[in-house]
Amino acid sequence: MELTPSQCQQARLARDTRYDGLFFTAVKTTGIYCRSICPAPAPKEVNVEYFPTAVAAAKAGYRPCLRCRPDSAPGSPAWLGKNATLNRALRLIDEGALAEQSLTQLAERLGITERYLRRLFSDEIGLSPKAYSLYRQCLLAKQLLHDSTMSVTEIALACGFHSIRRFNDCFKQQFSLTPSQVRKQDGSHRDSGQAIEMMLSYRPPYDWQGLHQFYASRLIPGLEWLDAHSYGRTFNYGTCKGQFIALHLAEKSAFRVLIHLSDLTYLPRVIQNIRRCLDLDADTRLIESQLCQAMGTASLSKAGLRLPGIWSPFEAGIRAILGQQVSVKAAKNLVSQLVALNPENDESRRYFPSPQQLCQLDLTQLGMPQRRRETLRHFADYANNYSLDESERLLSLPGVGPWTVNYLRMRGLSDPDIYLNSDLGIKKAIAKLPLPIDDQLAAPWRSYLTLYLWSTLA
Repeated sequence: MELTPSQCQQARLARDTRYDGLFFTAVKTTGIYCRSICPAPAPKEVNVEYFPTAVAAAKAGYRPCLRCRPDSAPGSPAWLGKNATLNRALRLIDEGALAEQSLTQLAERLGITERYLRRLFSDEIGLSPKAYSLYRQCLLAKQLLHDSTMSVTEIALACGFHSIRRFNDCFKQQFSLTPSQVRKQDGSHRDSGQAIEMMLSYRPPYDWQGLHQFYASRLIPGLEWLDAHSYGRTFNYGTCKGQFIALHLAEKSAFRVLIHLSDLTYLPRVIQNIRRCLDLDADTRLIESQLCQAMGTASLSKAGLRLPGIWSPFEAGIRAILGQQVSVKAAKNLVSQLVALNPENDESRRYFPSPQQLCQLDLTQLGMPQRRRETLRHFADYANNYSLDESERLLSLPGVGPWTVNYLRMRGLSDPDIYLNSDLGIKKAIAKLPLPIDDQLAAPWRSYLTLYLWSTLA
């Protein structure tokens, strides 16, 4: 949803948190750009210009405000873009793809030529992919300098820089500041084994109660943990193992997140995945307005809908297979049994098995038909060799149907436009509604329609 200058002016003067991260205000007289919620005295309208992203403001020559910290603003929904390939490229780069591989390798991963990828970025963003990547790396580094007590060397490594000199040069070039000028305390450092602490913001409202209930009904003890105000879990990411806990701070429209990692170079990907699982970048005003149209109602019974993610597409696919034609409680028990078989578990924490590990587990201990055990192995073998983004190829696997693939996409990839109309719970929810639903009016947010209909059964 494109905002007009008039809407941006009203939002910044009101410091409206619902617009946080949807645009940025640049002040011509100071050369600084800010979030819509910046607490500094509001500049005159004649002295400002508006940008849709922090990158666009930086490209125009502005540097980020140290008071409102644009680096910590919630992101704009990636799927609002017009080009799916560009959106996927942006997501991969935000996770650190170009810090690890060449532009040619990224283009091959996307199934396009390097020339076409460069043109996409030039036409839509006005920057080269590498320039965009460097700015995102520096933004993450700036956030870590503010929020964490990691050393500058650790931050440089975590953000994909292979030397302190390179990091210092890029940081100063992007922000006209050195890393030491940004630090709250000079010389602060992180003790070995101490958690990395970060604040991850969102645009309110946020239905924490709904997200909490959804996770609680599917919680796998040891793999996940939950209390009244926080959610956490263990995870594997490539060769990295770790865990996080996210504490909800409603008054700050943010989560305080503590992360433990065995390999700091995975930090950008882990942060992006936490944001995805907690759905911190959703624009609920836009989403809920379209759901109201689809349901023929003036308002929903709850505000701040969020789509609860699962850590990986593989885990989401396994949970979907185990959940075929059984209740949520029965599926939860099967997932718990499967996780308990993982030899990597320790006394206090459990980890979801990787595709390679699952292929070696004794699945006869799971109370299910033999055909479903075979489906699990087929799926794990497929995940060892192919991307789980390709729905058509997944549907060719024995025992994997449209519901399973759609559930994987909705929760494992956070695809916002999945409508599970064949789901028994959805059918029951629709039967109780006073008016018929036109799900096409909810596009491209039908995953939220699915979630909302499930919530009406609780």
